[in-house]
Amino acid sequence: MAKYTRIETALTMKDSGIVPVFYHPDPEVCKNVLKAVYDGGLRVFEFTNRGDGAHEIFTSLLKFANENLPGMILGVGSIVDPASAAQYIQTGANFVVSPILNAEVAKVCNRRKISWSPGCGSATEISFAEELGAEVVKIFPAGEVGGPSFLKNIKGPMPWSSIMPSGGVDPSYENLSKWFAAGAWCVGMGSNLFPKAELKAGDFTSIRNRVSEAVKLLARVRKELNSQAIDH
Repeated sequence: MAKYTRIETALTMKDSGIVPVFYHPDPEVCKNVLKAVYDGGLRVFEFTNRGDGAHEIFTSLLKFANENLPGMILGVGSIVDPASAAQYIQTGANFVVSPILNAEVAKVCNRRKISWSPGCGSATEISFAEELGAEVVKIFPAGEVGGPSFLKNIKGPMPWSSIMPSGGVDPSYENLSKWFAAGAWCVGMGSNLFPKAELKAGDFTSIRNRVSEAVKLLARVRKELNSQAIDH
């Protein structure tokens, strides 16, 4: 069963600010990436269900995290049906992320009080997701559905919404500034954190350094936004 509650998960997502999104068919690569992310300063990680036998890799990754990376909250992404959600929840997933809004997935997660973040692309979908119990709603693909301006306009009439943009986010000061100024709860980030060349070369030190730099940039962004809020 999940080691962390959905409230703990949601708050850690906000505190970390960045949710790494990753899949690789080699379990050892996954473990090294997970440790690089942990050493870089993040405490939440989304393993995507994208390959044959992915659940077996997730099982070994979760065991590795529980034994070696205290405080790391590991969940699963790319879940589009309730059967897959149930399988990963039974394995011990701490949260479930979907690219779509599926009410049946919500029911499976809610029965076990597991954090569920569905992918939405409109105010209506976001509101329906919250009605179904989603604490943190993903907008996906964030860059294509309108970018930071879409998020800012959603937060106008729905300021209570906790939104995680995913897709079209990169670890630069400029990009992070736009998303968090628009009101992001946190952001999901995949290939921009994990270049294929570095993965192929086994250069996990560079990945750790990139994560660490992104964490520092986000801290700077948040400090500046807080200062602006106080000034106004």
